Amino acid sequence: MKNTYLVFILCSFFFEVNAQIPEGKSVISSLYVYDLSTGQSKLVTRELRHFEAPNWSRDGQYFLINAYGKLEKMSMTGDRMGYLNTGSVQDCNNDHGFSFDGKQLFISSGKPNIKEHSSFIYKVAATGGEPVQLTPNTPSYWHGVSPDGKTMVYCAARNGNYDVYAMSTDGGEEKRLTTSEGLDDGPEYSPDGKYIYINSFRTGHMQIWRMAPDGSNPEQMTFDEKSNWFAHISPNNKVATMISYDEDQVQAHPFGKQVRIRLLDLQTKKIKDLTGPFYGGQGTINVPSWNPEGTKFAYVKYELF
Repeated sequence: MKNTYLVFILCSFFFEVNAQIPEGKSVISSLYVYDLSTGQSKLVTRELRHFEAPNWSRDGQYFLINAYGKLEKMSMTGDRMGYLNTGSVQDCNNDHGFSFDGKQLFISSGKPNIKEHSSFIYKVAATGGEPVQLTPNTPSYWHGVSPDGKTMVYCAARNGNYDVYAMSTDGGEEKRLTTSEGLDDGPEYSPDGKYIYINSFRTGHMQIWRMAPDGSNPEQMTFDEKSNWFAHISPNNKVATMISYDEDQVQAHPFGKQVRIRLLDLQTKKIKDLTGPFYGGQGTINVPSWNPEGTKFAYVKYELF
């Protein structure tokens, strides 16, 4: 574990933090790893800056986080390993992740010449380089890629409604997979490629669903009173983590709320609390964060000062 209160104290003066942080407040971000075998979370690093959405590298050697528009590698002990080269793409948000083989990285990022809210999807070698833009339309937020690496799935707003779309990882025509009223978000493939898991507001409450890769045969997976977001499927294909808001957030997943991480059994649909409530939300666990063995996962807690 690396405690570093003295790191990056002045960042908030030089960068705009892309989260709903109360005026006059600064953020402490704490990266944790939860171990399913022990049922305990271990603090990796605690820093006086705002960072988000850890990916666990496919080789198990480092975490990838986003902070202030850049992607940064962090060691298993919390040491900074430098920025990942993303070329001209310098406004990355918290929707990023690796292909199953670990060779490609998918990035969601705005463009400096577009003043209003925007996000495009790019791919780049996992080692870095100049990204290739995949989606021509905005906003588009990457969330998952098929096990064979040929198809990506993402959340996008088209004609005023957010739905789930699919596209070849080489670019091309996008295919709409969901058509329900309200938000459909967080699409992620199961490791066997049989399902795409999403969170959906189609019943008037945010719940986890799954569907066939072509969008057919939707099946509801959670049914309780919490707002359930972002199912991340373990490599063993038996369970998924999700972030649950203790209070109904309707169709939003804001920063700075009481949330908890829970485990969903994909066979029985039973849910188990892994953490108690903590201050988090947007940025805590937006993207896949399992280790390669499926025994641990990473997430972020926040504090204000």
